[in-house]
Amino acid sequence: MDAERLSRAFAALADPTRRDLVSRLTLGDATVGELAAPYDMSLQAVSKHLAVLESAGLVTRRRDAQRRPVHLDAEVLGELTDWIDRHRAAAEARLSRLDEVLQQLEDPASSSARRSTDSPEGTP
Repeated sequence: MDAERLSRAFAALADPTRRDLVSRLTLGDATVGELAAPYDMSLQAVSKHLAVLESAGLVTRRRDAQRRPVHLDAEVLGELTDWIDRHRAAAEARLSRLDEVLQQLEDPASSSARRSTDSPEGTP
């Protein structure tokens, strides 16, 4: 996923109403009217939220006879999850190394004892 598309997707999800729309679309496709029902806002306002999600690639709309259902694009959510997972793994690895250093600083005796048991007998 390119940086611009990633930024648009995260910006679209920054709004709580749009996050809720995405959550509701995980249950299945829905029309704008169905999506707007629980909100105290106009169909036009919900349509604007959906337009932001659509421009970010998170949802698509298609014509289905008389209906125009909104569909969640799970692939884009997967790409966002992959990006988050990569960065989380890197941060966790860095924190794990920091924890090891802190443990060695707090208990240098056990650290040196570990080193001496790791080395073959007779070598310092």
